[in-house]
Amino acid sequence: MTGHTQNEITIGAPLDLVWDMTNDVANWPQLFSEYASVDILSEEGGKTTFRLTMHPDDNGTVWSWVSEREADRDTLTVRARRVETGPFAYMNIRWQYGEVPGGTRMVWTQDFSMKPDAPVDDSWMTDNINRNSKVQMALIRDRIEKAAAEQGLTPGLAD
Repeated sequence: MTGHTQNEITIGAPLDLVWDMTNDVANWPQLFSEYASVDILSEEGGKTTFRLTMHPDDNGTVWSWVSEREADRDTLTVRARRVETGPFAYMNIRWQYGEVPGGTRMVWTQDFSMKPDAPVDDSWMTDNINRNSKVQMALIRDRIEKAAAEQGLTPGLAD
């Protein structure tokens, strides 16, 4: 079995602002509530390799891993994968952006598989990712919309 999730949200802000803020990996701790820190390990062209460290979980465990992320502004997509997979056999993430009436649609698609000795299975992780993605996307939407309002920006396409 493998895990697959797809979650999306519309952000009431111009595409350029959404793209810039969500692809500014160094500032993810200010955008996501779950990340304590980000260490940029390398940047080459559109590819960024970085270490994400989460805030301690309910048991006090701090999770950290290295990921690669390659942004393609021309196609409005980002492909990312975990380099240090931890409990995952693999984890691939695709971000897609598009202008829609009222703002920018952002879609996260995650494909993964848990290792046989992982503490949870693919089904549990699918549910967990779906729950958490909705929380993080709403937070990101609110933070970007606040930044857009502060800058006097409005979405590019009319309703």
